[in-house]
Amino acid sequence: MRQFHHEQPVAGPPGPRLRAVLDEIDRTGSYRHTRAELTYGAKLAWRNAARCIGRLYWRSLLVRDLRHLASADDIAAECFEHLRLAGNGGRIRPVVSVFAPDRPDRPAARILNQQLVRYAGHRVGGEFVGDPAGAALTARARDLGWKCAEDRFEVLPLLIQERPDGPPARYELPDDTTLEVPLLHPDHDWFAELGLRWYAVPAISDLTLEIGGVRYPTAPFNGWYMGTEIGARNLADADRYDMLGTVAERLGLDTSGHRTLWRDRALIELNLAVLHSFQQAGVTIADHHTESERFLRHVAQEKRLGRPTPADWSWIVPPVSGGLTPVYHRYYDPVDPALRPAFVPREAW
Repeated sequence: MRQFHHEQPVAGPPGPRLRAVLDEIDRTGSYRHTRAELTYGAKLAWRNAARCIGRLYWRSLLVRDLRHLASADDIAAECFEHLRLAGNGGRIRPVVSVFAPDRPDRPAARILNQQLVRYAGHRVGGEFVGDPAGAALTARARDLGWKCAEDRFEVLPLLIQERPDGPPARYELPDDTTLEVPLLHPDHDWFAELGLRWYAVPAISDLTLEIGGVRYPTAPFNGWYMGTEIGARNLADADRYDMLGTVAERLGLDTSGHRTLWRDRALIELNLAVLHSFQQAGVTIADHHTESERFLRHVAQEKRLGRPTPADWSWIVPPVSGGLTPVYHRYYDPVDPALRPAFVPREAW
């Protein structure tokens, strides 16, 4: 509360508001943020996100105050609207949708998906199809009656649980909520034959937004993708889509040993395809060189304002050509696990 009043002088001195908050806590065990407090708190949570390289734009976050909604049906409907707003016809907007908080006597609903859009993963015969990261949720959705196709990029339904003792409700994502980009390569026509694609809005939905001690366990949020998240992790990691061997084979690379650097060469081409495809489709995406420069602008701005910029080096440095980016060659302010507001791992019921 003091930070809000310090950084937002128009709110006036914090004394009267602090007394009102403490009185409400004495009476009810919690308190309700004003809309301005919620909005600024959510933006500060992004500014404090030590693993995020895209914090230069923290002030631009669109905060949707949906605290009056607690039912699974209402949450699902507004998650779909979140994806429409964030997708924005390809001009991706940073958005957070904040639903009802946990109360001392009543835990709020939870979205069980890691992201609002994620691909299924399951075995068909002896072969694994899709994204291994989606396997657990795929199994749970199938237990609830979901029929999973054999598409490698089958969008999972939303699973929303209202109460600890109740079953999740299942919701199919409408077609107009899921903006996807088919992946092509600027130099290799055969790349299209791989049938790869990826979704445009990375909306995280399994973290709790904590502001001033109030916990919002249902607060999905998104920025836009950095290309390496897709090309160097989601599609390349051995425990995800593991596409490097396939790409290397189509490129005609010598895969007989590590010293040919075939993985490195295939990785660059895969990342080039991702950036090219999003650009051709008119969908916002950042390359790791540009985003690294933007992050250091953010660090400099915060320093001028007398504020630290906690950062997890292992997450800030991109997984491709890290040494070629300016974020590699420096240290950062230490990460304080107690720093709030923040998006934090969600506690069990």
